[in-house]
Amino acid sequence: MENLIPTKTIKENGIVAIKNGIKPNSNKLIPIERKPTWLRIKSLNSPKYRELKTIVSEKKLHTVCEEAMCPNIQECWSHGTATFMLLGSVCTRACKFCAVDTGNPKGLLDKEEPLKVANSISHMDLKYAVLTSVNRDDLSDGGANHFSETVKAIKEKSPKVMIEALVPDFLGNKKSIEIIIDSNLEVFAQNLETVERLTKKVRDPRAGYDQTLDVLSYAKEYSSKIITKTSLMLGLGENENEILTSFYDIKSAGVDVLTLGQYMRPTVNHLPVEKWYSPDEFNYFKDLANKVGFLEVAAGPMVRSSYRADKIAHLIGS
Repeated sequence: MENLIPTKTIKENGIVAIKNGIKPNSNKLIPIERKPTWLRIKSLNSPKYRELKTIVSEKKLHTVCEEAMCPNIQECWSHGTATFMLLGSVCTRACKFCAVDTGNPKGLLDKEEPLKVANSISHMDLKYAVLTSVNRDDLSDGGANHFSETVKAIKEKSPKVMIEALVPDFLGNKKSIEIIIDSNLEVFAQNLETVERLTKKVRDPRAGYDQTLDVLSYAKEYSSKIITKTSLMLGLGENENEILTSFYDIKSAGVDVLTLGQYMRPTVNHLPVEKWYSPDEFNYFKDLANKVGFLEVAAGPMVRSSYRADKIAHLIGS
């Protein structure tokens, strides 16, 4: 898909649209899609959520939940779960669904980050923490040692916290996968994102459908005790047969946990939404995935890869 270069913002029938240079001499307007009525954030405002909100504000802690304005923040925080971003804010890849800044981080790392994250988790008294990151292809290990140091720092301060690492694919480097798993985390995750046919359209060329499956498969091979997890976005133009095929491919890679969520276009420069799936349709695909044999499936329009990650805690150690 060509890059969409916004040249002029206009309003037409109440919809903000952008005039984009998709093709030479083209004046085609690519509107921002209207979201269906079922994509509404639930307001819980529980005592636990208010408590964490106060702690994060007073101690100036940083979580992906707040910075990414996640729609599930109240639900997750109410259950003692939060997500933290490692390795900076600049990604070396340019996937066409993601709004994270792309560039060259030039090997820079915050050496104090593992301790900062560990302190944040301790202050928040979390039960379950998710660590994720940008891709760091500029680092020889892809950032695996930094992940490992962070997990170890967390475990030292909060031994009872369960940790999930949603990691890059490390270009398939097995040593990096081993470093992550040896850090003593409970859940290893790497997102497949979309069906095989759409992978080149959706993901950076350095990523790959088979590459992600190989990473997940090796993680389970290296440690049969580790819980493995992946996620698919729906709404990018996939069909039912392709979704089901992905389920079987994922299960064949030894993956235990699958999440399914609705793709939402971050900006007009990203891929448009091809279909809005209803809650009933997500329930349908959840049933199919359960029949394929996953140990846990989370599916819904607002589900993200780290949504209520604590729900899989019962699988740990089983």
